[in-house]
Amino acid sequence: MQLSDQNQYTIQGIDPTQLTEKFGSPLYVYDGATIRRKTEALQHAFAGVNMKIKFACKSNTNLAVLRLMKEIGVELDVVSPGEFEMGKLAGYDASQITFTPSGVPFYEVKEAVEAGALVNVDSLPLLEWFGQTFGNTKPCLIRIKPNVAAGGHEKIMTAHADSKFGISVLLLDDILEIVKKYDIKIIGLHQHTGSDIKDAEPFLQVADILFETAKHFPDLEIVDLGGGFKVSYMPGDAVTDMTLLGNKISERFKKFCSEYGRELQLWFEPGKFLVSESGYLLVTTTVVKEDPARNFVHVDSGLNHLIRPMMYGSYHHILNVSNPTGEEKPYNVVGYICETDTFASDRNLPEVRQGDTLAFLNAGAYGFTMSSNYNARFRPAEVLVDNGEARLVRRRETLEDLLLTQQGL
Repeated sequence: MQLSDQNQYTIQGIDPTQLTEKFGSPLYVYDGATIRRKTEALQHAFAGVNMKIKFACKSNTNLAVLRLMKEIGVELDVVSPGEFEMGKLAGYDASQITFTPSGVPFYEVKEAVEAGALVNVDSLPLLEWFGQTFGNTKPCLIRIKPNVAAGGHEKIMTAHADSKFGISVLLLDDILEIVKKYDIKIIGLHQHTGSDIKDAEPFLQVADILFETAKHFPDLEIVDLGGGFKVSYMPGDAVTDMTLLGNKISERFKKFCSEYGRELQLWFEPGKFLVSESGYLLVTTTVVKEDPARNFVHVDSGLNHLIRPMMYGSYHHILNVSNPTGEEKPYNVVGYICETDTFASDRNLPEVRQGDTLAFLNAGAYGFTMSSNYNARFRPAEVLVDNGEARLVRRRETLEDLLLTQQGL
């Protein structure tokens, strides 16, 4: 979102208040130009190797966003049958979709394999079942847990020893025994360290572990290093230096391929990196409550639409789109849910008035996809702005939507 010389915020030249007037409030808005720019940055950082991007679509499953990803050459990583079907609806071939389950019923894995997806095996029991079911007729990847603690909040760290995700690298002998027993065709190794990793060192550490582990598998085609690159949440925020990271990992990957005896493909599975900064949640101020302890700004949204601040304590920068030059005051920005749903505490904002439009930044990832109907509230509409045009890509819910699956009405 840009601030013009006329002190007006715009998204590709469009006034956000015009979007809420046309499509209603609250409203999710995605900037397609940002998604394109972030994809190009990742492609440029790893231009020296055979690299493929697999969008972690759990971060944003809007079909218009998935179609944009397909248009710019990004494939998909899914974690459920529903996401798999959405990928196909967006135009992806099953062969372009990787299914990375986490302790799911085995029939989900069977359905995905038989539909043509490549599965990422995340446990020894699943590996044993995969061998019993498919033998060497179907290839798969194995998700390795490197036992490295890195990332932001503990809930988004996924590679440490206590994490539920993947098979511990310490169980390599057990993995190899099962693979040999059923002659399973392992074509790739995968790991995902977590999210909000700023420095190159954790990526290099887990890459070295995965490269060393890969030497035990003679038929590999893919090494998948996951995602977790840090994005900017506030002005001046530290981010992952993608050029530095790209150079260092590419150098080690090339060395590994030379030692392995042939060139493999390097995969990454970014979610937040590609879409977080593209998204805005536009809300309307309903009440400004001046309290002896705090000044409260109540808005027409809550944890039902954006739960990350309450779940992770995540920071979302807030703009007063309607009054960008007002005198700054400290506010607690809170939601309308009958819970403590505080978006921000003691946040300095240009004076907020009833009816002002506020914009929550970094709402493109894990915003709508983690939303709910708590308090019987409706999910908001979604708009994609691309090539200077704003297009409604999901309508606002209605009471009929909430009652659709209930029986005996």
